Amino acid sequence: MPAPTLEELAPVGADFTADPYPVFAALREKGPVHQVHVPGTGDVWLVLGRDEVRAALRDARLRNDIRHSATWESDGGNAIGLNMLQTDAPQHTRLRALVAREFTAGRIEAMRPRVRQIADGLLDSLPPTGTADLVARYALPLPQTVICELLGVPFEEQHLFHAWSTELVAPSSPAAAGAAAGEMSAYFAALIAAKAGDPGPDLMSALVRASAAEDGLSPEELLGMAFLLLVAGHETTVNLISGGVLNLLRHPDQLAALRADPRLLDGAVEEMLRHDGPVTSAAFRYAAEAVEIAGVRIPAGDSVMLSLAAASRDPGHFPDPDRFDIRRAAQGHLAFGHGIHHCLGAPLARVEGRTALARLLRRLPDLALAVDPDSLVRRPGTMLRGLTALPVRWSRRLPA
Repeated sequence: MPAPTLEELAPVGADFTADPYPVFAALREKGPVHQVHVPGTGDVWLVLGRDEVRAALRDARLRNDIRHSATWESDGGNAIGLNMLQTDAPQHTRLRALVAREFTAGRIEAMRPRVRQIADGLLDSLPPTGTADLVARYALPLPQTVICELLGVPFEEQHLFHAWSTELVAPSSPAAAGAAAGEMSAYFAALIAAKAGDPGPDLMSALVRASAAEDGLSPEELLGMAFLLLVAGHETTVNLISGGVLNLLRHPDQLAALRADPRLLDGAVEEMLRHDGPVTSAAFRYAAEAVEIAGVRIPAGDSVMLSLAAASRDPGHFPDPDRFDIRRAAQGHLAFGHGIHHCLGAPLARVEGRTALARLLRRLPDLALAVDPDSLVRRPGTMLRGLTALPVRWSRRLPA
């Protein structure tokens, strides 16, 4: 008999997708490790405590390579290349080093003016007064444009990627996911070939050049890296921006404090990441050998789900964890993971998040929700957490 799903553990009438935190809190009170059933995956070990999640993220016995799973048979035909989320040391170490060499702090910092320019351009496209879906008009196109420009994807082709990545992250059906994987793979193969023949100053061209080195990326690795950078490089930041705006609009005292003192912005973004971050859980881990976590024995081959969202609301580390407080010392959250798989794009996400929020609050001084917040819909899925839409209204738009 399978373990209960997280949805089944939610209180009667509650929606786990809309608000998973009461379920996490109730489970955590009974212990930091539980077995739950994930439809399409099977029974997995869910780790909730902040210390336990942090330690597990560094535990080399918990592997990212699915071939360590006792139930693994195939990738289902939807894998795109071979990327860092699917590999372990030493292969992961080599792949990350090759990307980190190009994905430098200097390159990211140099993008800050361009991020602001994109943000202002999107805000300029809004009517002087009215309503709009902030996801479609701002939170999505901003990071999508940034990562596509970074990778050298032509502007007229950028709209293709969100539909593909959405389908792969939260499949509507196996057939649709397979079609999206095939289309994205074909596109990237063509883009890589184009960059090889006519390289530019973009990151994709740099990775193509690196693939020619002795320890460079193989064709499969290059394809996987393009996929990972594009999907991870915009999906998570969409959720950070839209979720952060929603939290501010639902907490007018916090919004007023931030408007009154913009110096609180950096801390506000960290609290947004902690309180309701864009990633619910890390990529599945698989026990390469029997592992004990908090007194619970996890047999070799079993799947492990590390809840970054639950860990970042652990009351043992964050007093009154369900309270949204932009003045909180939120450092120590696990929104970007930990250990060797700590998000390589975290500095870029912070630049985009801070810039997007600063420009939005500056340009739309009376921004407000246009719907009842309880009517908002979250995208289902075990890994990412984001809004399908965020209708907002405003009565004036200030010039840039």
